[in-house]
Amino acid sequence: MRIILGATALAALTACAPAVPDSGAGVGFGDYTQYQAERQARETQLAGTSIPAPNAVSSETLDGAAIPAGGQGDDAADLAAETQAALREQAANSGQAVVHADPGNPPPQTVTTADGMSEETDFEAVSSERSIESDAALIERNRARYKVIAPEALPARNGTSEPNVVQYALQSNHPRGTQVFSRPGLNKEAKFRRNCAAYASADQAQIDFLSKGGPQRDRLGLDPDGDGYACDWDPRPFRKAVGG
Repeated sequence: MRIILGATALAALTACAPAVPDSGAGVGFGDYTQYQAERQARETQLAGTSIPAPNAVSSETLDGAAIPAGGQGDDAADLAAETQAALREQAANSGQAVVHADPGNPPPQTVTTADGMSEETDFEAVSSERSIESDAALIERNRARYKVIAPEALPARNGTSEPNVVQYALQSNHPRGTQVFSRPGLNKEAKFRRNCAAYASADQAQIDFLSKGGPQRDRLGLDPDGDGYACDWDPRPFRKAVGG
C-alpha cells in the first residue's frame, strides 16, 4: 500500500513540473542564424542601401592606359635609361668598349714588348724558338768560357807594419789547443777573459797579440794555453780557403 501511494505522489509531482526550454532552439522562433540574416535584411531595407554579395570579384580587365603617369612602369624605364647612360660614359672614359662576360668571347691578347721579355714559362714559345741541339750548343759555349782560378800566394802588403793574420795562419799548421809556447803565471784564465773582452773580434785580438811580441811572448795574457792563437782565434777558415 505504501509503495502505491509513493508512486502516485511521484507521478503527480512530475505532471506539475514546468517543461525545460531547449537552449539550442534560438530565441523561440527558428534558429539564431536565420534570425540574424532576417534582421540584417530588414535593417538594410530601412536604410535604403544594398550590400553586395560576399566574395564578389570583378572579372573586368584593367586597361593599361589607366595606370598613372608616375607609376611603376615609368620608374623601371628611368632606371634602365640611367644604367645605359652610365655604361656609355664608362666606355667613353676608358677608350674601350665594355666587354660583357660570355664564354664565346676570344681570349685576351698577350702583350709583347719591343725589348723582348722572357717567354721561358711558355712551352710552345720556347719549343718554336729553341731545340735540344741548340740548348746543347749553348751549354758547350758556356763551358768553354768557364775558367777555374787556382789559389795563388798572397801578395805582400806595402805601406803598413800591421801583422798579417792570414799569412800567420798559413805558416802554422798545428791545431788550436796544442801547446807550443810556454805560458807561466797565475790567474791566467781570469786575465784571459778580462783582456779578450776589450776586442771587437778575435781577428783584432790576434793582430794585437802578434804586434806585441806574440806568439813567443804574451804580455796581455791573451794566449793562456800557449797554442799561439789569441782569444780563441781560429786559423782554419784561412787554411780551408787555399785547400789546406
